[in-house]
Parts: sequence; C-alpha cells; structure tokens
Amino acid sequence: MREILSGNEAIARGAYEAGVKVASAYPGTPSTEILENVILYKEIDASWAPNEKVALEVGIGASFAGARALVAMKHVGVNVAADPLFTLSYTGVKGGLVLITADDPEMHSSQNEQDNRNYAKFAKIPMLEPADSQECKEFTRLALELSEQYDTPVFLRTTTRISHSKSIVTLADPVRDLPVPALVKNAAKQVMLPSNARVRHPLVEERMRKLSSAANTMAVNRMEVRDAKIGIITSGVCYHYVREIFPDFSTLKLGMVHPLPMEMIREFAAAVDQLFVVEELDPFFEEQIKAQGIFVSGKDFLPLCGELTPERIRTAFAGQGIAVDSLPAHEEQPPPVPLPGRPPNMCPGCPHRGVFYALKHLNAYVTGDIGCYTLGFLPPLSTMETCVCMGASIGNASGVVKAVSEEERKKVVAVIGDSTFCHTGINGLMDMVYNKVPATVVILDNRITAMTGRQDNPASGHTLSNEATHRMDIAELCRAIGVRHVRVVNPFDLDETEKALKEEMERPEPSVIITDKPCVLVKRVGVFLRGPLYVVDTEKCTGCRACLKIGCPAIQWHPNEGVRGMSHIDPTLCTGCDVCRQLCKFSAIGRSK
Repeated sequence: MREILSGNEAIARGAYEAGVKVASAYPGTPSTEILENVILYKEIDASWAPNEKVALEVGIGASFAGARALVAMKHVGVNVAADPLFTLSYTGVKGGLVLITADDPEMHSSQNEQDNRNYAKFAKIPMLEPADSQECKEFTRLALELSEQYDTPVFLRTTTRISHSKSIVTLADPVRDLPVPALVKNAAKQVMLPSNARVRHPLVEERMRKLSSAANTMAVNRMEVRDAKIGIITSGVCYHYVREIFPDFSTLKLGMVHPLPMEMIREFAAAVDQLFVVEELDPFFEEQIKAQGIFVSGKDFLPLCGELTPERIRTAFAGQGIAVDSLPAHEEQPPPVPLPGRPPNMCPGCPHRGVFYALKHLNAYVTGDIGCYTLGFLPPLSTMETCVCMGASIGNASGVVKAVSEEERKKVVAVIGDSTFCHTGINGLMDMVYNKVPATVVILDNRITAMTGRQDNPASGHTLSNEATHRMDIAELCRAIGVRHVRVVNPFDLDETEKALKEEMERPEPSVIITDKPCVLVKRVGVFLRGPLYVVDTEKCTGCRACLKIGCPAIQWHPNEGVRGMSHIDPTLCTGCDVCRQLCKFSAIGRSK
C-alpha cells in the first residue's frame, strides 16, 4: 500500500511501524505536524511538553524503561534540550530513542538558521538526514535500530522542504515482538555522577569509531558514479536538486551525515576529476573532508546563508564555468506578474492588538518574545524593541531595568504569551521577583499556542489528544512565585488596558498584567465567540484614518471615497472585537443592524 505523505507525516508513520511507545514534543515550525500525526496511531502515547527540554526528558525516561521513544522539535528547540542531550550521549539508551531536529534554512519561521548537524558532532551522536518522505519513514525506523544497536540516541535531521513537501511512501506493517518495557535498575549506566561519567566517556568515543567504520558500508550512503569528470557530495533535499540539474554528474549521497564515511569519500574522490560539496548552511562536510587532505570545493562559491534552490545551485556552478553547456535547457519563462505585498499581520479580532496600541500610546520600551505577538513589531503598531528566543522577554526586561535610570525603567514592559510563559518564561519571572526588579510583565493569555497552529499547552486545559485536563491558573502561579500585584484585564477595552499599564509601569516593584481573551482561531467550540459585526457610517466618517492605526485586516481604506478617503469594514473578516469603535472620535463606527 502506498500513500502520498509529507515528510512529517512519514516520520509519524515510521514511528508507528518501528514500534514507538512514547512520543513527546514542543510545537515549532517546521516540526509541528509530526506529533499531530503521531497521535493518530493509538498505540503511541503522544503528548505536548511545556518545552523541548522536558520533551527530551520524557523520551529519555521511556527509553530507560525499555520502550522505543520519539522526540521532535525545531532546530532552536535543540538549544533548549541540549542540557539533557549531552549527558544522554554518555548514558546511552535501553529502548531506541530518536530525536527529530527540523532545521529551517531561509528562516521561513525562525529567528536564526543554525545548522544542527553541528550538534551531532558536538554531542557525539549519530545523525541521519532523509532526502524525501520515503526516507523519512525508513530513516525513523533505522534510527531506532541504530540507537539500540550502538546504545546511543540518534538524531534525524530534516529541513523545511523535507518536512512539508510530499512524495510517495510505501507503507509497511509495524514490527512485532519488541521487548516489553519494564523497570530494570542500572545506576552505574544511568546516574551520571563524575565517577560513572568517567567510565562512560571512553565508551562514547569507541561507539563513534564503530559507527564511523560502519558508515562506509551502510546502504543509506551510496556512490552513484556516472561521468567521472565531476563528482558531487550531497545530502537531503540538495541531492534531488543536484540530480535534477546535473543528471550526468557522479554523486555521493550521504544518508548518515555524522559520522561521515571517510573511506567511501576517499574512494569517491579518487573516482572523479573534480570534487564538490553541495550542502545547505555550514560547510559541515567540506571542512571535515578537507581535514582529511582531500581537495574539495563548495562554500567558496555556494552561499553560506539561506536555502539552496535548484536555480541558486545552477547559477553558482555556471559562475564557475563548470559544464554549463551540459545543463538542462531552461524554458523561457514569462516575466513574473507583480503581486501586492502580504506582510504578516495579527488576525482580525486578535486580543493582542489593543495591548500593543496602548503600549505604543504610552511610549513603552517593549521587550518581546516568540509568538503571534511578535508581529507587534510591524507597522502600524511598531511597538517592540527586543526579541531573542523563547522566554527571553522577562529576563531582557530585568537586564534593561538594571542598566538604565530610575525614570527610564518605568517605560520597560515585557510581553510574553501563555505558551511561551509555560515554556521558559516562569524562571525569568522568578528571577525578577527574587531580585526585586521593578518592571511590568504582560502575559497575553489567549489559551493556545497560536503561532505554530493552535496547539494546546498547560494553560489551555486540554491535551494533545483533546482530553480535558487541569488548566494552569497563570494568575495564581504568579502570586505563588511572589508577585504581589497581579491583575487581569480585558484587552478589547482600550481604556482599561491603558489604565492598568500606566499604573503598573509606575509601580516600584515587579507586577504582572494578564490579558484574558482567547485567540479567534481556537479550534475548540465555545472558547471564542464572535461578537456583533461593525460597520462604518459613511455620513460620519471624516477620513481621519485613526482606525487604521491598529492594523486590523478587516478595515479597508478606500482613498477615492469621501473628502479624504474613507474606511470600510469587511463583514467576512470582522469578529466584533470593538477595538476600532473605541478609536473613532466621530462615532462613525458602530454595530451593524
């Protein structure tokens, strides 16, 4: 049986076929859909974790109990999970454990484009990299088998193109007769006191030597010798680009990208006249190959930044004068039709919009965080000064306040979402209280992890499987940490929101404001309720454009109507949030009749 699956769907299928019992993740593009598809297989206990570190620790526990485990996250999530990861390399596993790192070249939805192949080398953990959906499925199973065979966690690296593109996948039945998980004590292996860790480190080095040798005969690494004039070493989606552009060139396709099969690479290099490496982001292969005394070219003409597309590869090689005439003929393409820009924007009725409008009116210095509310940086709200990583807003605010004058510190406000607060914001707030930092924190509780596709979190009241569970009380948690001034406001009431912000910004101690309105896209029935629609009274509209200052997509500007132009509200987009009505000084916006 065959199906057309995305890379993420294929990884989920591979987990099922490989007998995974426990899967844990924190949502993050481009990895999110892995767990959303794993949950379809009822044999697997799948759950969202508050952050990637916890997700990996859940997977480690399942592995120590003898179960096969899958842990998924985007590339920057591995930074959060790095603490247990490096020690896991020493402890090894019992049940197989695969860690999916979904990298994001070109930063389609990320704050950096780090190359996580470097983590494999740094942590001394093998890494596989699939080139299509079929390999995503097969490599997931292979990763778990290698994990158990070599007593190691195994990385599976994807990129955005592999995660989200689709191709044909041949399905198989799940494996049978895996060992039954059970509690077996093995403290010498799993308790990393220095005395135990010293024993484990040499075993890690020996494991990597064995894997390096085995890589030369693994089927996932293969030489495809064609024209001996040019040879290209590549992996992942770049393999398909190379084959499309240079069908006659010889290729060495690497499925295991760490450790590298150096004997195979030497053999391949000897079989071709010129050797190149085509790899996205860092010269990871290139530097290691050069260190072996093998002459190879790559990043001296291919870009270090961004994705490699077929056109970018074609142009780069043509610039080197390499077999240009043998390139497939390009059909003449008509000039592209110019399209209007579509900058990202908060949804109509987003509860964050009014908060940023009020912060801008108060001339606040906003330390921001990762989530939909990061869009508050963009015009017309233009109210965010920092955004570094998940949970950084509160720590950033503390640092800024410690550095500036007493008068300036009153302007500093940290803004963070509910899911991000659960992820790594709580520790920052504890630090702020503990060190008596006089700053204001705004927690935007929209009851969902909105930016990555509306996944649940500990503050939403539901699990990945949609089962009702305890909803964390953010206000009570803040009070338990020691915040003495916690208030909940309606972000759709601009006067109330601005008043609360102004008062708390003046307070000479830590304070928290929680906005308590749900995301308009929450999938659960009854959480978000659409209000009455609003319309513009054309007789009262003066064309002052005040309603445009919140950047709501439902508000359209017609420049050729009225004296100075006129606003209109699209009834298909309006959610009835009432914010625009509060901005109009001429009572030109009101409820639709």
